[in-house]
Amino acid sequence: MRSAVLQLPNARTAGERRKVLRAAVRQLERAEVYFDAVEYMDLDDRQARRALAQLKSDLRSLTAYLVQLRSATPE
Repeated sequence: MRSAVLQLPNARTAGERRKVLRAAVRQLERAEVYFDAVEYMDLDDRQARRALAQLKSDLRSLTAYLVQLRSATPE
């Protein structure tokens, strides 16, 4: 897996590309846990809540896009 991540994108096989996309999705899922933790801290700041909501929305959109891209990548 690590070797697939370290390769240049155009040098990856389809299987390696799927592995890289799966790893990226896992990392984004971990990031969502951290965003949830920050949200739970209740920072009592409207601008911080708005920025956090935007980040979480962007994160979910990116995750969905990568999942779709992974599904479209042949094995």
